Amino acid sequence: MDEPILQSARTESPSRGRLQISVTADTGMIPIPDARITLSFTGDPSGAVETLTTDSSGQTETVSLDAPPPEYSMTPNSPMPYAEYTVSVTAPGYEPVTVSGVEVLPDVTALQHIRMTPTETSQSSGGAIVIPDHTLYGDYPPKIPEDEIKPIDESGEIVLSRVVIPEYIVVHDGAPTDSTAADYYVRYTDYIKNVVSSEIYATWPESTIYANTLAIMSFTLNRVYTEWYRNKGYSFTVTSSTAYDQKWVYGRNIYSNIDRLVDTVFANYLSRPGVRQPIFTSYCDGRNTTCSGLSQWGSKYLGDEGYSAVEILRYYYGSDMYINTAAAISGVPSSWPGYNLSAGASGGKVLQIQQQLNRIGQNYPAIPRIAEDGIYGQHTADAVRAFQGIFNLPQSGIVDYPTWYKISEIYVGVSRISEPG
Repeated sequence: MDEPILQSARTESPSRGRLQISVTADTGMIPIPDARITLSFTGDPSGAVETLTTDSSGQTETVSLDAPPPEYSMTPNSPMPYAEYTVSVTAPGYEPVTVSGVEVLPDVTALQHIRMTPTETSQSSGGAIVIPDHTLYGDYPPKIPEDEIKPIDESGEIVLSRVVIPEYIVVHDGAPTDSTAADYYVRYTDYIKNVVSSEIYATWPESTIYANTLAIMSFTLNRVYTEWYRNKGYSFTVTSSTAYDQKWVYGRNIYSNIDRLVDTVFANYLSRPGVRQPIFTSYCDGRNTTCSGLSQWGSKYLGDEGYSAVEILRYYYGSDMYINTAAAISGVPSSWPGYNLSAGASGGKVLQIQQQLNRIGQNYPAIPRIAEDGIYGQHTADAVRAFQGIFNLPQSGIVDYPTWYKISEIYVGVSRISEPG
């Protein structure tokens, strides 16, 4: 979104990253305006770098902050390639929240979502989230090798006859056998954005980010399709352990370019001819650990050389790997019509968008109320553009594929009496 960028108090660093913060209540998807946010360096929490306030959409301006040189994120075994900031949030009627270790990379925008609990419903005196080292910088267990195609007993517990994008998955925040680890209901797209931001750097070439995103989505959907953990007696979909699955970090920041990419391709996964299930796409960093699948650092260098996402994937997985699209998407009122809605369009699909935007606007007053007449005029385009600005989509005023599903996602979120959690 085209937000004004504030300069931080420290200006001596030649490299800059960007950070925007959004704040909502932890139920009902209600934005919290006038929340007070203090930013500080994680290593120096006593010195505030910025003080910000959220607007009617629960968002801050995009602030420009010191970050390490870009080359640190371009080669392995470099110094820490991101700056770590602590975000402290207070708002009347809500328990305070602190997130430390927010990772700000140079030349990209970090997005930090804060969820706050109303004081009257809270069981604690506030929340403290600590984001650990990035997987490419920290020390994490290597992935335990698995076959890319899982045996499926068609007469057994498997209930999926086709690939469906789930609305939510259950993430076990630890190793499978760790009964003390918490389970979290996480929206599928939010899970993918979190994992991509945790597994690779947002500063890498776009084709590299796309290739890794496809591998991460296919990995996840293989777990969903085969009900891998449920068939072992567990009640979750996937774990956050790098030894068994892929890294997911509760409460971590993501990045605007990853956010937009996942919204565009979230229904995709990787297939081989004659294989129904999404391919279990193993990957590793390619430096500290090696594997038979995709090398993250290797994919970065191929992106530098101009390889497309498909070319990168076929380099590692073979020439018969191709991109597939799921047959269905759970949790949406109706599927994308197959064409963009823009000025001059009319009919039931336009009416649906108008009704959904008006409901969303009850929570997000920056979205203007529009006539529900089924005619895509200037006022509808303006409301779409306002929605796109709030939710990090290109502000075209046109309902394209990612905008359609983002409107559906937010509409379902604001319409629910309560969300799983």
